[in-house]
Parts: sequence; structure tokens; C-alpha cells
Amino acid sequence: MKPVIPPFFRLSPQIAQALKGDQPLVALETTVITHGLPYPQNLSLAVEIEAQVTKWKCVPATIGILEGQVVCGLSGEEISALARREGVSKASLRDIARLVVQKGWGGTTVAATMWAAHRVGIRVFSTGGIGGVHRYTELLRHSDISADLQALAEIPVIVVCSGAKAILDLPATLEALETRSVPVVGYQTEYFPAFYSDGSEKLKVSVRANCPAEVAEFARTHWQLGFQSAVLVVVPPPAADALPAETMEALIQQATNEAEAQGIQGQAVTPFLLQRLNELSAGKSVKTNISLLINNAQVAAQIAVALQH
Repeated sequence: MKPVIPPFFRLSPQIAQALKGDQPLVALETTVITHGLPYPQNLSLAVEIEAQVTKWKCVPATIGILEGQVVCGLSGEEISALARREGVSKASLRDIARLVVQKGWGGTTVAATMWAAHRVGIRVFSTGGIGGVHRYTELLRHSDISADLQALAEIPVIVVCSGAKAILDLPATLEALETRSVPVVGYQTEYFPAFYSDGSEKLKVSVRANCPAEVAEFARTHWQLGFQSAVLVVVPPPAADALPAETMEALIQQATNEAEAQGIQGQAVTPFLLQRLNELSAGKSVKTNISLLINNAQVAAQIAVALQH
């Protein structure tokens, strides 16, 4: 396809060529770089994820906002600059116009990366975990529902992840996806993963797919029928790095009690919980997070290749 470059976008030459030549591409987000891990661990992970996509003869399209431009296909130098830079915004959909006007820098969330990928014609996106329905409404002082859910309802791309972040209300998140007519495809599983684990609540997915070709066929059929929602593909974390669901749930409860005791509320809750989970698990939660990000990128690349056939 001939790439269409929307206003305020910039495509790298590699991405423009891949779109023009109908090569398989995988979009990658940048909040994991700007808000997920400290430097230089964030940079190493970004480089490794791109390498995993390339290994499957697929083109990685890391997306971020640099100096007010939505850049699809960050160069190595640009990823390094984003990884090192302080004060980068966490850019969801509501923030994009502000960052464009202010010539700002932003790491794109799941919702923002989906939007940017779809605008330029990239059909597969890989991430760690989606946002969803928060379970700690007392700490947040309001009902917190991620913008990711609305994006999944409206943007027709394949999103490969390991379910929703474990600190969320997973049953409520799965129900919210059903309400929004978003099919949840279990990749070699019938159950919705609990991010760090394969899931203990045995929440059923919409359909199981055993290989990339089955995911591609399902997505094509979904969109040919006229649906405009995303296809959410959930991949359990690699067994070698998966953590017991009961163990992680106990740590989440402990971290939540500490947040309440310390008076932490609102937007500060999620970063606090994730940091405490890393500390309480002696770094195991971050190790699992990195492992599933790399694995998801490989699965997404294989699906992108299958989608071309």
C-alpha cells in the first residue's frame, strides 16, 4: 500500500518503504521506555524487542512523540534520546494534540500507539499489558477505566499482550471488553492471563487460536464482517518466568494496604503498586514483565507475517 502520512506525523524511511511494499510490520509503544524501566535498562529492552521483531523478517515500528511530531519508526538514536530524556509525558489520546502544539515529547500508551499505527496502516501492535478497570476505587477516589478500553472498541488493529495488568480488576476488565464487542483471542490458551501468571481465576476468552495463521484468519473475518473493534490476542507469560497467581495476588494486597496506610491516592496509586511489587518480589515481577514483552513481540511478528498471506 502507498503510505498515507497524516498531519503532524513523520514516518521513517524504513517504515514508509515497508508500507509501500506491503511488508509485515509490528507497532511498538514507548511508555515502557519512558515510564516502565530506568535507564539504561529501558534502552536495552527497547533494542531487544525490536531485534525480536526483525528476527521474524518483520519491520519494527516503535512509535513516540518527539518535538511535537508523531514519529512512526524511531531510529536507534531517537529511542536512545527518549530513554535518556527526563520529564517525558505519558501520552494517551487526550494528550496528543497538546504535545503537538507545545512541541513536546511523549511516550505513547497502548491507546495512543494503536491510534497512530492505524492512522498509517500498521495492523499489528505488541505490548505488555493493556489498561482496564481498576479495582482500587477507594484509593483512586473515582471509578478508573483506562482509555485503552475505548481504543480497543474503536480501532481495528490486532493487539498482542499478556492480558491486563494484574493490579486491575480482571473479571471487570474482561466484561468491559465484552460490552464493547472486543473479541479476546487466547493464543494457545482458553483463559485470560493474569499478566505475571497464566491466570488463576480461569476467566474464559472468546476463542482460542493455536498458531499465527489462525489469529490472522480470525482478524480478517472479524473485519470483513464489518466490525471496527480491535482483536485482542492474549498470550500467557513464558512458563519459565511466570509467577504463581496466588503469590502475586498476596503481594498486590500487601502493596495496596501500604498505599492506603501512606495516604497514596489518585494517579500515584499505579506507579506505587508496580514499584512495590518489584521490591516485594525481589525483582521477579520486572523479570517476568521483560520476558513477556519479548515473547509478545515474537508472537506479534509471526501474526503480522501470517496476515500478509
